[in-house]
Amino acid sequence: MKILVIGASGRVGSDLVEQLLADNHQVVGTTRQDEILFNDDNYTQLDLDITAEKNAIQSQIADDIEAVYFVAGSGGKGVLEVDLHGAVKTMQAVEDKGIKRYIMLSTVFSLDTSKWDNPAIADLKDYYIAKHYADQWLVNNSTLDYTIVQAGALKERAGTGKIAINSTEAGENAIEDVAATLVAVLNADNTNKQVFNMQNGDTAISDAIAKL
Repeated sequence: MKILVIGASGRVGSDLVEQLLADNHQVVGTTRQDEILFNDDNYTQLDLDITAEKNAIQSQIADDIEAVYFVAGSGGKGVLEVDLHGAVKTMQAVEDKGIKRYIMLSTVFSLDTSKWDNPAIADLKDYYIAKHYADQWLVNNSTLDYTIVQAGALKERAGTGKIAINSTEAGENAIEDVAATLVAVLNADNTNKQVFNMQNGDTAISDAIAKL
């Protein structure tokens, strides 16, 4: 499958690309960096500015792309322009191109504002607002075959290959496990039009996804 990964140089994005390449997918990674991120015959790179106009974004997306991941993030700078408006423009561009599969990396409880009194979330309120409305757009204003994966706190530690889904607690995630979960949902038809949160747990990723 030929896959566009928007945000390939990020912490989750780089792991995601590595895992997709290991599964022999063709990957087009987007980054604003000049150097090529991966030395692999199945990898190509695109300097895609998601703060540009929607038509400019759309013109850079190849017609033969079969699935799109959005794993980009502002890092707290320009959350409206990147995490909200930039994300929505990619949804619109992908939809206009006739691409159906769109997988969004979001944040835990992005759509459940009743959980936002958690102090850890309160410190990220602008980011949560941006992700909330980007996710709302994807669910309510697009016809894409979306999956929204809402991850808790990202941690730089070895993955376990095991997760818990739809916990009532925010939890933490090894970045490797988040990337593996994103890969697992790609061809899982039961995840189409689904939103779920994840954290490290005791269930193998493939089994957890199968039970959604």
